[in-house]
Amino acid sequence: MIEQTSIKEIKGIGEKTQKLFEKVGVSTVGDLIRYYPRGYDVYEDAVPVSEVEEGRTQTITGTVYGRIQVSGSRSMQVTTLYVKDLTGTIKVIWFRMPFLRNTLAKAGVITLRGRVVRKRDGLVMEHPEIFYPSEKYKEKLNTLQPIYGLTAGLSNNVVSKAVKQALDGLDLTREFLPDKIRMRYGLAEYNFAIRGVHFPEDKEVFYHARERLVFDEFLAFILTLQKLKDKNEKLENEYVISKKTEVEEFIRRLPYRLTNAQRKVWEEIASDMASDTTMSRLVQGDVGSGKTIVAVLALLNTAWNGYQGAMMAPTEVLARQHYESITRLFEEYDIRIKVELLTGSMTAKEKRRAYDRIECGYAKIIIGTHALIQDRVNYDCLALVVTDEQHRFGVKQRETFAKKGRVPHVLVMSATPIPRTLAIILYGDLDISVIDELPANRLPIKNCVVDTSYRKTAYSFMRKQVAEGRQCYIICPMVEESEHLEVENVIDYASALQEEMGEEINVSYLHGKMKQTEKDDIMERFGKNEIQILVSTTVIEVGIDVPNATVMMIENSERFGLAQLHQLRGRVGRGKHQSYCIFMTGSKSKETKERLDILNKSNDGFKIASEDLRLRGPGDLFGIRQSGLMDFRLGDIYQDARILQMANEAADTLTESACDWLKNLPNYEGNTSVII
Repeated sequence: MIEQTSIKEIKGIGEKTQKLFEKVGVSTVGDLIRYYPRGYDVYEDAVPVSEVEEGRTQTITGTVYGRIQVSGSRSMQVTTLYVKDLTGTIKVIWFRMPFLRNTLAKAGVITLRGRVVRKRDGLVMEHPEIFYPSEKYKEKLNTLQPIYGLTAGLSNNVVSKAVKQALDGLDLTREFLPDKIRMRYGLAEYNFAIRGVHFPEDKEVFYHARERLVFDEFLAFILTLQKLKDKNEKLENEYVISKKTEVEEFIRRLPYRLTNAQRKVWEEIASDMASDTTMSRLVQGDVGSGKTIVAVLALLNTAWNGYQGAMMAPTEVLARQHYESITRLFEEYDIRIKVELLTGSMTAKEKRRAYDRIECGYAKIIIGTHALIQDRVNYDCLALVVTDEQHRFGVKQRETFAKKGRVPHVLVMSATPIPRTLAIILYGDLDISVIDELPANRLPIKNCVVDTSYRKTAYSFMRKQVAEGRQCYIICPMVEESEHLEVENVIDYASALQEEMGEEINVSYLHGKMKQTEKDDIMERFGKNEIQILVSTTVIEVGIDVPNATVMMIENSERFGLAQLHQLRGRVGRGKHQSYCIFMTGSKSKETKERLDILNKSNDGFKIASEDLRLRGPGDLFGIRQSGLMDFRLGDIYQDARILQMANEAADTLTESACDWLKNLPNYEGNTSVII
């Protein structure tokens, strides 16, 4: 068996299962061994009943108390019992398992492990595993069971068995990393790491295994960027774009003054575009710092020099918002430059007309989505490419976009607060500008960190905001590892909230499994205030700008990294009204309070990101991934900042032959298109 072997060759995988694996991106044995667990089920010590926490999977040991009841309809029978220990009593329920009434009727002391949720009558443990007699639990205590990303019809057990067979059938003894680097950083051998990340014997094995694989991932990524930078540094400027006096006149006529930071960054961009080499620049700016107007200045200057500029957004809704706001701005200031919109959902006729206007050069500024880089789009003289929220696009996509012109200037806009030390590594092929100042007219968001007992008060506050004409977001994290359950969680929450709020307030939901057209429709309706409260997963983190939204409530906020919470908070505070962010947490731990308190006291994304780095500990690795940034398979730039810096140091010590060695890295292919 080799890595290129089809997974169909693995025992137990037929044509039907093969198609299910292909749905999650696994076609070969190599894909399979790098289909890493998305989390681990850690079987920890039992806790007293009085100490169980809402939202957590926990273990209790106690005595069956009172009668075991079975209720509900034939299709949905609910088995209920109560378990009691010296500290208290808790209700336990199972769905569609009526036979448990007989199984547990004579049980005395049992151990149960399940998720604790809050119902109307208090905390309830739902559908737990049963260990009877309780001694059976000792066999699983402190073990780590891998949990894989699944699709309907594909079980965790099937994936786990297939991975075991693949690991046993492959020759994993070949070492890809030079010994001197592996020894210098105390990294595990690849053979140990790839087995240990799937089936770790304990947490120590997991930490060492993961560290090695994350190092490989980061190293391949950094070396790829270095190759891009070397290529970019040699590029002669084919579009020398001088700074036009019309741009300065436009800046003077704006109803607000550019901040000093905006002015400084604009000067850096103008200088780059007029220099001898092609611009490749990242503009980092916190939410609301005014990055878009800086991009508009660059696009305007390009158009006034007789060339074309294009701006690509991550979603159709955001592309349309950019198009409409730029068009309105140009009409207001009588700027006669044709702005074109190009998105995937446009009709064939609309696209043909747009293609014609772009190809003949009539359209000077083109706003759109990935449709901008399709083969059918031919530009007349594309001199500037602006990508909005660059971490949603891949290196290969950026290169494809760049090929649409001879060698256009590239301007990357990112609202993700990354400490400069990390940004220099992650954006190694780009020069970096930072807008570190907010416009004077921005009202700071008011924050509060509360526990779940505050939920009714929060709902009441939202009602008042909606009555005043405002709108609200509620973010629900993934409750379980299954994407399907994530969807159910949002739908159930929205349904319960609609009942709570009444018919006069329209509640809707959004989640990542919806079709793009459905998501765009929901976001458009929210933008028009046809929906007053939007319950969503983190899918709204990027791609929606609704100035009328003033409340953001984040459920189970302890499950997110601080940088991601700050990004979510940035969806409000975009208009003239005072905005609020409610961080709701089900955790009572001191560490959680300390982390969330940073958000409570600060709206500065860069300061928050730095604190996020300082507070991270290895124990966090068993939680939900702390950032969706830089779509690595395993690595997390905040969580693994130390490993990132190690990989960067190692990349600098490798000789030119590293490029050949790089191709041997298992993660190499994935990293050439990694999202940045």
